[in-house]
Amino acid sequence: MPHSAQTKQPFSVAIIQDGIESTLESTLTATIARIREAHARGGQIICLKELFNAPYFCKKLDASNFDIAEPVTGPTVTALQALAKELEIVIVAPFYEKQAAGVYRNSAAVIDADGTLLGLFRKMHIPHDPMFEEKYYFAPGESTDPVQPKGAPGPYAESGGFMVWKTRYATIGVLICWDQWYPEAARVTSLLGADILFYPTAIGWHPAEKAEWGVAQADAWRTAQRAHAIANGVFVASTNRTGFEPESGTNGIEFFGHSFVCDPFGRMIADMDTEPGTLVARCDPALIEYTRRNWPFLRDRRVDAYGGLLKRWLGP
Repeated sequence: MPHSAQTKQPFSVAIIQDGIESTLESTLTATIARIREAHARGGQIICLKELFNAPYFCKKLDASNFDIAEPVTGPTVTALQALAKELEIVIVAPFYEKQAAGVYRNSAAVIDADGTLLGLFRKMHIPHDPMFEEKYYFAPGESTDPVQPKGAPGPYAESGGFMVWKTRYATIGVLICWDQWYPEAARVTSLLGADILFYPTAIGWHPAEKAEWGVAQADAWRTAQRAHAIANGVFVASTNRTGFEPESGTNGIEFFGHSFVCDPFGRMIADMDTEPGTLVARCDPALIEYTRRNWPFLRDRRVDAYGGLLKRWLGP
């Protein structure tokens, strides 16, 4: 694959698959150590799991969990900004955001390699399932959120809240967990110019279902995201948490890991099982051009024919 003078340079991504420590503070300390390790292994853009510094507290309704949230100017994001500047890395840091009194978001801060906070992505699709009681805790992202990335390309007035960031190493899109099941989210973010879609995640098995459905659930999760890579001609990096998290009054959740990075053909570049660890993968944007020339899905879209997608349902 020849490189032209206009071809973007290859970049390295690192995704950290882990659980939590006993406190928010100790989890942040452990995560910083893992980020340093990922940087030492060559990671330039490092993505953490969904709600990285906290337990997955959405397993039941408990108003005290709102105390976990902090503003984007709080100590967690501030500490990671300093680390990004020191190591000259990009960090995608998903956290529980307090936007205002009574307004809480499931967000990801995008920090550039000079420590600049480029902006926030706020989770767009909010699930409501047993032990995934997220509608209680999070307001969904909106197209009116004043967090559009400084200097980033794209007609954000039409993007519905999806966005990309032009970081030092690549133009990246971020979508969070439940967003990963929606082809519309991947398509809009790719059309804004993303080289890679990051999917920080907290997905796992209900213990009572694992024997019957566990393998199929994990396989469907990976397959959906690999399809987004293929359909849009982009790289995809998905980082899940791992380990069993108990919760009083419930059977808890076993987060299944299986984090991975795939290329625009949907091929696995690097992947994990259920154990904690860090993946580092090299992504060459020249493959995006090559893939889209041979599979010109974006060119052949019938943009005049998709109005029905703006409806909830079209059948009887």
